[in-house]
Amino acid sequence: MPDTLTPNQPPAPTLTLRGAHLVGSVNLPSARDTLRTVATGLGAHARRVPDGEVGERFHWILFQGSRFEAVDGLARVGDAPVVVAGFDVRPHVLDGTVPAEDLRFGPLGYAAAALASYADFVALRAAGVIAPGTRFQVCLPSPLAAVTTFVAPADRAAVHPVYEAALVRELEEICAAVPAEDLAVQVDLATEFAFVEGANLGGGAARAWFDSGAGGDEGVVEGCARRAARFAAHVPEGVQLGFHLCYGDVAEKHFVEPADTGHLVAMANALVTALPRPVTWVHLPVPIDRDDVAYVAPLAGLALDEATELYLGVLHHEDGVEGATRRLAAAAQVLGDRVVGVATECGFGRGPSDRTAALLDLHVAVLERSA
Repeated sequence: MPDTLTPNQPPAPTLTLRGAHLVGSVNLPSARDTLRTVATGLGAHARRVPDGEVGERFHWILFQGSRFEAVDGLARVGDAPVVVAGFDVRPHVLDGTVPAEDLRFGPLGYAAAALASYADFVALRAAGVIAPGTRFQVCLPSPLAAVTTFVAPADRAAVHPVYEAALVRELEEICAAVPAEDLAVQVDLATEFAFVEGANLGGGAARAWFDSGAGGDEGVVEGCARRAARFAAHVPEGVQLGFHLCYGDVAEKHFVEPADTGHLVAMANALVTALPRPVTWVHLPVPIDRDDVAYVAPLAGLALDEATELYLGVLHHEDGVEGATRRLAAAAQVLGDRVVGVATECGFGRGPSDRTAALLDLHVAVLERSA
């Protein structure tokens, strides 16, 4: 017998779906391969296309360790390399030879990679592969991420502003070379949620130097958001700006499974409050086993402007369209008729390469099923 509505029972709310968002990493051999495959696979569903974070960026920020190592005044801790995915992840300390404020970072690699990939973007657009109006998406970590990974806790507060200035220079170089109407910049916030959750990343619960719960003078969410917003404020008005809110993706696992979207909402709200410019989009994860309303209930307090695109990371290769549909149905109970886009909960560049095409197809299938 078909399901029927009882008298006076309203129909279940459904979200209006519009757009697919790729967080950044895609497991394909080159930027040109990524741009071509994404533009072809997602078509008009993708307003922005990333370059896949190929080459040394494959493992997000791990390549930045060599940039810290090259700075006079910083020294690695320990004699033997600690190698993760081919990168030495030992932290650094101030060695006393150079005052922290006089540290000088060389090029960090982000601008060089973006400019090379943008040349591929322009060529593919001229060839008709990338549709006019599609933007080139550059993904950058917050300064806090690399400083937390590659600086010992006692020296992070001193090194952070110097590394931040170096990352701002990378951002400014990108913005000077890529026309504003072509560019979208995403700032990735993952380390921030390790601090918010007090996650154990090795050596006990993660604590930020500014966290009032650990002897600092700021709330952890507000302190993280203020620093991320200070960096993101350097994105010019004509350039789109988005945030990827992340709970990590080591071996395709979060460092902590979020109890609900409460901390994600608090961070998003703090970011838009701290920023002097509009936010174009916010992306947040939805774990595979959370198709319950309790997980998404805090989204009722999301204080985003109606013009800000909201992307929910509801897509998982393990359960495809049906799983995404369940998670979207739960979100609809809270968000009502808000327009949202779909995404995976993190980048999929470190998953098997033979999964990439199917994941792109999954974006399209979910969007077209709701049309």
